[in-house]
Amino acid sequence: MTGDHQTLALLLFSAFIAVTLAITTWVSRNRHGSAEEFYAGGRLFSPMENGFAIAGDYMSAASFLGISGLIALFGYDGMLYSVGFLVAWLVVLLLVAELVRNCGRFTLADVVAARMTERPVRIAAGTSSVTVSVLYLVAQMVGAGSLVALLLGGTSEAARSWTVIGVGALMVIYVSLGGMRATTWIQIVKAVLLMAGTITLTVLVLLRFHGNFDQLLTTAAERSGHGRDFLAPGLRYGGDWTARLDFISLGIALVLGTAGLPHILSRFYTVPTARAARRSVVWAIGLIGSFYLMTIVLGFGAAAIVGPDDVRASNAAGNTAVPLLALDLGGGAGSTGGTVLFAIVAAVAFATILAVVAGITLASSASVAHDLYASLRRRNGRKYSEVTVARFAAAGIGAAAIGLGLLARDLNVAFLVGLAFAVAASANLPVLLYSLFWRNFTTRGAVWSVYGGLVPAVLLVVLSPVVSGSPNALFPGVDFHLFPLQNPGVVSIPLGFLAGWIGTVTSHEPPDPAKHAETEVRALTGAGAV
Repeated sequence: MTGDHQTLALLLFSAFIAVTLAITTWVSRNRHGSAEEFYAGGRLFSPMENGFAIAGDYMSAASFLGISGLIALFGYDGMLYSVGFLVAWLVVLLLVAELVRNCGRFTLADVVAARMTERPVRIAAGTSSVTVSVLYLVAQMVGAGSLVALLLGGTSEAARSWTVIGVGALMVIYVSLGGMRATTWIQIVKAVLLMAGTITLTVLVLLRFHGNFDQLLTTAAERSGHGRDFLAPGLRYGGDWTARLDFISLGIALVLGTAGLPHILSRFYTVPTARAARRSVVWAIGLIGSFYLMTIVLGFGAAAIVGPDDVRASNAAGNTAVPLLALDLGGGAGSTGGTVLFAIVAAVAFATILAVVAGITLASSASVAHDLYASLRRRNGRKYSEVTVARFAAAGIGAAAIGLGLLARDLNVAFLVGLAFAVAASANLPVLLYSLFWRNFTTRGAVWSVYGGLVPAVLLVVLSPVVSGSPNALFPGVDFHLFPLQNPGVVSIPLGFLAGWIGTVTSHEPPDPAKHAETEVRALTGAGAV
């Protein structure tokens, strides 16, 4: 990239960072140090504000950079991510949003522990939430590294590494100083910027083809080198039975995973009532739905205008397809329009990464402080406040995400998020649904459900081609992969449900019908909700 690209994009990066740090500083001066303020922003946000924040939290670097890149490289098969991420919100709306808002205070463990022996349930759910959050954070770190590598010409590994470290440091500052209120406003600003940027690029792509979507698809197929196969299923996931099963596994993980993501669940606690939580999801679905439809246009637009070969040459995983598309739409390399549009898109993508990592870090630090530390404190008698522990936890989680982000720098960010969704659907969703809807569910069932999904999911990822045994693996020089699929969801999600059922039916603890009745009334009516 030229010096103009670098200078303008870095100026826009700096402007966004300055604005968000100003928001964080302002919020940190106008708050009291209560747990409700830090974890839930005082529950003062309106449904529309929270809907924009949910959309800002959900529309990540994986969506903006990764999905469009996968569509540009693999056509129809890349669209599965767009469809899966969108359909997942129907599960959230129908089964989770209102009930979780009524039953919990700050975290997933609050919902489950309402009927169970608190300590083992909180430790299990907190461990699972932190694991999912760190996996999700890695994807955002990889996106940040890819973006800055493109900006600097793709030659500086040191620049990518320092970018990952810088993003990690910023997210710790946002969370530890501003808590949920600052994080929410950062996500709202980011959602507006991302929607504006995506709409602009989509309109420019359609204008390039005179509004003829069929011509866009035909051109993309011709430039792909695969002809009409580019527009049919099977290019990425149709080679053999393993690839087809991977396709099914990924679809299940995407559709069910959203309802188990800790940073999405925590957003339902920032509104005053359950009705407001449901209305927040309706706002979010409108924004997210339109966004994912536009990623399809951007993905095929990148294939048609930039070409898969150029996308792959810039970044093997396709993470830079959208910035390259913006450069071409603005007039090409060296043009003023191309420079401006590229810089704006790069800055929007960077804003996306910063906002999402702040939300995930806040949710995971809340799990550490409110679930893990609070459970251990009762036994050890330590007196640090939860908010203090959450701030220290944010720094530790940031450090872990930075280290893993540096390791996974060459993997597609949408693919990495697919793994996080698989773990969330395996460990968090079964225990959540059982707690809300199964009268006889017990403490042993809850603990077994979490670990019965979490351990197989993580173990299968470690033993999969993602980590070893393939050229694009985390450790390409070694081969200890035993599990053939790249996404473990098709195996680990049923195991999570099965473990919860076995744990319950073999438990000596009698179910408490009174507690279940209380939880059911509270979930459905909001009576007694915080």
